[in-house]
Amino acid sequence: MSLFLLNVLLALAWAALSGSFQPLDLLFGFALGYLVLWLVLHKNRPRYFRQIPLLLGLLLYFLADVLRANFRMAVTILSPRMKLRPAVVAVPLILKSETATILLANMLTLTPGTLSLDISGDRQTLYIHTVWLDDLEAFRRQVVEGYEKRLKELLEP
Repeated sequence: MSLFLLNVLLALAWAALSGSFQPLDLLFGFALGYLVLWLVLHKNRPRYFRQIPLLLGLLLYFLADVLRANFRMAVTILSPRMKLRPAVVAVPLILKSETATILLANMLTLTPGTLSLDISGDRQTLYIHTVWLDDLEAFRRQVVEGYEKRLKELLEP
């Protein structure tokens, strides 16, 4: 049985024992189950115990980037002169997994001001449309060091 499934079952057991299946109770049960599994399996730490913190880090980074992009988009729209510098940027990919590449493209598309257009045939380059291209290398670095690095740590062994 996978540790994630066991963790979910422990969260459901916690919710059943507490008598409340509210999202906050399930989240607390999941965290409590994670802690119990971590304590029980302290000798040989499976990959699962590295993935949950990496997933939370990726989600926090993504949410912060979405908030930053929403604020920048609101300022751009409400300003008398829209300072747009649209461009299509080719970003070389370090990801080998198709799942990680698709997740990267979708996360960039969900961020206001960017849109994933295409992936090259050899899966080595992702083409991204951006509304604001201030610095080409800084944009590429943000994608590679911000998203790709986190996705590679999380999804690729």
